[in-house]
This record gives sequence, structure tokens and C-alpha cells, in this order.
Amino acid sequence: MAHYEIEIKSLLGDEETAQILKDKMCELDPETCKTAENKQLNHYFSGGNMRELYDLTDEHFSPADREKLAKVVERGTDFSVRTRQKDAEVLLVVKASVDEGTSENTISRLEFEEPVDITLDELDALVMQAGFDYQAKWSRQREEYSYKGATVCIDYNAGYGYLAEFEKLTDDEDQVSTVRGELEAMMAELGVEELPQDRLARMFEFYNQNWRDYYGTTKTFTVE
Repeated sequence: MAHYEIEIKSLLGDEETAQILKDKMCELDPETCKTAENKQLNHYFSGGNMRELYDLTDEHFSPADREKLAKVVERGTDFSVRTRQKDAEVLLVVKASVDEGTSENTISRLEFEEPVDITLDELDALVMQAGFDYQAKWSRQREEYSYKGATVCIDYNAGYGYLAEFEKLTDDEDQVSTVRGELEAMMAELGVEELPQDRLARMFEFYNQNWRDYYGTTKTFTVE
């Protein structure tokens, strides 16, 4: 079953602020632990035909994974398609909004994220065969933490600098607003603020227009 991802971002900016957040999590929850650390390449796409992509990727997913992808295609709107290389693993990621935001940056969305048995370049070629074009390429270093039943990702994103993502998943659409409230309360106790959707959209647009200057680097920009 495809699940609902509730995710709220907070712009941290610099390494010192990121470390303060890590220390605060450990202080408030002694069971806080790092669950993963990896380097990622994320390729975002625009345009295209989701049903064609569903058919083209048929042989690379199990029946259960195809069923999950079918639910996202049938129930979602405003799709965001991306390919990801996480260390040596290559994944297809499809996100579709279920609230008023966009699929790239919305708070609540249907999410499909599953590995494939081909290279990143080969997966990109399949996506483009379905009529998609590159929107932008992103690079980041990610640390994932388990904190009070949520996943907290602390990323260093090319262009954005340090960013935290607070995330929970649910299979129950009726619980989406409740889970969002839980994340908002968690962020408040940690003293971090949500990155407003309008500013995030401006940052996303600026990066998409200038990604070749930032992809694979440690350079950052500021967009208010």
C-alpha cells in the first residue's frame, strides 16, 4: 500500500545551527539515534506521462511495488518524478500532492520510493522515454535520526545549505492533519521554525534556474 508522507522543512543555514538541533534532540530524547548517513544525487523531472512511466518500469518492480505505484498514479495530483542514487542504490521516486501545496514541496503527499536494478543513467533514460525532461539535478549529504517516533533528516544541500526535514508516515488519510500537528509540536519544542511554503517555492525556482552552478558543490545562495 502506498503511504502518506507528512514532512515539514526547516532552514537551518549553517553547521552550528544544525549541531544545536542535534544536541537538543539528544537532550529531549535520550534514545535519539542516527539511523543512516549517505550521499545522494537527486534528478528532478517535469512534463511527461505517468501512465507511460508506469508501463515502462514494469519489469523493474515486484507486483507489490507496482500496486503501490498504481495507487499513487490513480489517486494523486500534481506529480513530482525524480530519480535518486543513494550511495550505491538507485531508486525511482514519485510523489503526488494530497493538500494545497505542490508535489515537490507540499506538507502532505502520497509517496512511492523503491529501488531498481539498473543504473541511474539507465533509469533517467526510461523516465525521459515517457516524455519527461530534466528540471534540475540536486546533490546532498544526509544524516537521518530517529526522534520520538519521527524521522528527522539533517541535510547539507547544494544551494540551500543545512536543512532539516521532520517526517512521519501514515497509511490512514484521515490521520494526515493529526500527524502534521504532532510534527508542528515537535518542532516547537526543539525551537525550529517551519520554512514557509512561499519562500521554499522561491528557493526551489531559483535553484531550478541555476542548478548547473550548484550541483555537486558546497556553494549556497540566499533567497528571502
